Amino acid sequence: MNKRGVCYDVGRVMEGLNWRPVFDAQEVHRELEIIRVDLHCNAVRICGQDVDRLVVAGRDALEQGFEVWFSPELWDESPSETLSYVAEAARSAEPLHRDFPGQVVFSVGSELALFMRGILEGDTFSERISSPTFRGRLRTGAHNALLNEFLSNANAAVRGAFGGAVTYASVPFESVEWRQFDYVSVDLYRDARTKDGFRDLLRRYCSFDQPVAITEFGCCTYRGAAEAGANGWNIIDDSTMPPQLNAAHVRDESEQARELGELLAIFDDAGVDATFVFTFAQPLNVYCDVAAYDFDMPSYSLVKSFGNRLGAAATGPGTLARALPSLPWDLSRSGTTYADMPWEPKESFRAVAEFYASQARRS
Repeated sequence: MNKRGVCYDVGRVMEGLNWRPVFDAQEVHRELEIIRVDLHCNAVRICGQDVDRLVVAGRDALEQGFEVWFSPELWDESPSETLSYVAEAARSAEPLHRDFPGQVVFSVGSELALFMRGILEGDTFSERISSPTFRGRLRTGAHNALLNEFLSNANAAVRGAFGGAVTYASVPFESVEWRQFDYVSVDLYRDARTKDGFRDLLRRYCSFDQPVAITEFGCCTYRGAAEAGANGWNIIDDSTMPPQLNAAHVRDESEQARELGELLAIFDDAGVDATFVFTFAQPLNVYCDVAAYDFDMPSYSLVKSFGNRLGAAATGPGTLARALPSLPWDLSRSGTTYADMPWEPKESFRAVAEFYASQARRS
């Protein structure tokens, strides 16, 4: 495993909700430093919608010695709007490539059949995955022609503006024409349905004569989350006020840590070139001592966030806690391991750090 990484979200935006409402360059620098020194990462996949944020975080990471996977993501827009956005992002990433040649990989998108309009039925991600035609259309494979048409156009637009390596973060039900890209990349989660055949699924990607990157993989932080895999996030009931978990889930940091350790070992054994754990932090998923309101349970992050830097204008649990002070979220908390940070490492943080440290010693 040559590239030991994590996903670092500078602000993905879904249906108007920014997953990192407050972007502070000093905090980003400190978190990247922790990722490099204490998680033993030499690569970071920087994801988000705002291209200026991507550039700031990307340059900081490059100056700290990371390989940067520059991953602009505009969700729920049309193919033409998405293509224009990706091309502009490529122009913004080119100075990073010029200043740090060979250290920047550009991703033209992530799971676009799900996150871009025009391939599957529905105007938003939520509408697409809940559409009655969703699974039937996937079984037919009809989405792949539209996807590959877009990817061909995006690849050409990006390579016209950006001189570094290019890839696309796919999902297993997408059949991508990989020869146009420099890496075969896939967001690959394990769950109860895929566990027995997981190694065979991975071999499918390793059969190409190209380096393989696992651009997302992970597990949430409650008992049974490993069985849910990529759907582990979906345990919040937001039909109530205030929102709460939809059942009496049990927090289980050990299950998350164990699943990540097993997946990393599988990827290493298969000869995967790069791995990016999903994800370092999810600030909106606020931790709480009261289980019903512990939104860190449906979080894939390596740290539990306390929500004390969400900002006055933020949406999500932080604003909800301020509006309803009787709720048990404690937004005054900071970390103890890193007193300057608004989060605390979980068991998964230590599991990933130990695995990546062992990899670093082997290299």
